[in-house]
Amino acid sequence: MLKNNSLREGNIFKELIRLAVPIMGTSFLQIAYNMVDMIWIGRIGSSAVAAVGTAGFYTWLSMAFIRISQIGAEVSVAQSIGRDDIKEARSFARSAVQLNFIIALSYAIFVIVFRKQLIGFFNIDDTYVIDMAVNYLGIVALGMVFSFTNLVFSGIFNGAGKSGPPFIINSLGLVINIILDPLLIFGIGPVPGLGAVGAAIATVVAQVIVTIIFLFYINTKTSPLSGIKFFVSLKLTYIKKIIKIGYPVALQNGMFTIFAMFIARIIANWGPIPIAVQRVGSQIESISWMTAYGFSTALSAFVGQNYGAGEWKRIYKGYFTALSIMSVIGIFASLLLILGAGPIFAIFIPKENETIVQGAIYLRILGLSQLFMCIEITTSGAFNGLGKTFPPSLVSIVFTGLRIPAALVLSRPEALGLNGVWWSISLSSVLKGIVLVTWFIYEIYKEPAIKEMKMILAEE
Repeated sequence: MLKNNSLREGNIFKELIRLAVPIMGTSFLQIAYNMVDMIWIGRIGSSAVAAVGTAGFYTWLSMAFIRISQIGAEVSVAQSIGRDDIKEARSFARSAVQLNFIIALSYAIFVIVFRKQLIGFFNIDDTYVIDMAVNYLGIVALGMVFSFTNLVFSGIFNGAGKSGPPFIINSLGLVINIILDPLLIFGIGPVPGLGAVGAAIATVVAQVIVTIIFLFYINTKTSPLSGIKFFVSLKLTYIKKIIKIGYPVALQNGMFTIFAMFIARIIANWGPIPIAVQRVGSQIESISWMTAYGFSTALSAFVGQNYGAGEWKRIYKGYFTALSIMSVIGIFASLLLILGAGPIFAIFIPKENETIVQGAIYLRILGLSQLFMCIEITTSGAFNGLGKTFPPSLVSIVFTGLRIPAALVLSRPEALGLNGVWWSISLSSVLKGIVLVTWFIYEIYKEPAIKEMKMILAEE
């Protein structure tokens, strides 16, 4: 049965940490899947990394479609629990899973059918890289239904305030991936090495097993989905609300990926090494933004439950508590990327000095924006919990879109060259953080309960 896990009461700091740590763990597991692949594939060379990185844009784009049902489920389930309407929460959970399956199957079929054209978009002048990317993408697409489902299940658990089970279940998947990666990439005994294709197979197998474990857990008494029947007719009322909440976030993620693809196309003018640099560098940087995403998701569930209960003062305190925590983490991430750029990058591609030098430059430039990126993502979670998913989506789309003209201008030979592309990414993150935090503070201070609280504090 879905239960209120004390997000409407108790110590705010402790409750946010209790919920956020497993979510961050689950997020890191998603990073770890990619990082494990990159560490092993990096031993093959830059071409293999470039191939996987290019195909990876379309798995990244899939996150936009996942967000529709995932965010819709997280927010709807959390707000329903805040109102003590367990029946409604279960209905939202079932509808999110049903909607997700339809979306996942449709996207997977599209990618499989048009994988050659999708890779061709990047105009890569290397047949070996193109063929490897096409093969990798085709195999990964076969497992998309499972990867979609796992993230939506995780979202439902998070909205219910039970973030522990997704972390444990996804951890088992990571262990399987870690074991299979070197075996399938390099081969063992009579088993031939499959290179990048082996990494794709390892990931798909791990995701399938995770889905199977989730399905077993769902039928246990401790599961928030226990007893829910998924093979029933769709309830359009719930589907519509899930889409209404989720589509701005989906649009934001989709446009973010599309803009990144255009940036990658600009980067391709400098050859395969910068493509590999951006791919590996973004994986390293994802440590900080996935940490922020963990707190963002926790804050979304926290705000959602308290919004459903009308607890505005608790929402106010929760937001600034989360913002303070993420500010510290953001500053630490900046220092780590700036001061440790070279050694960190060398972990992934250890034998190519030119790639390491360019990778270190990338990390130092991106390191300057980590604080602002962290507070932007955290604030997005607060907006999502209120059901106001439009403001963070608008800010993200506008300023991320500006990266393209900025990159074109700053990367001119008479300007900064390739480094201009990295600066366009970093500066836009700074602007997004400043604008979104300002917007949320303005919104929350308009609430009568917050105005009253501020007046009382001022009198004291």
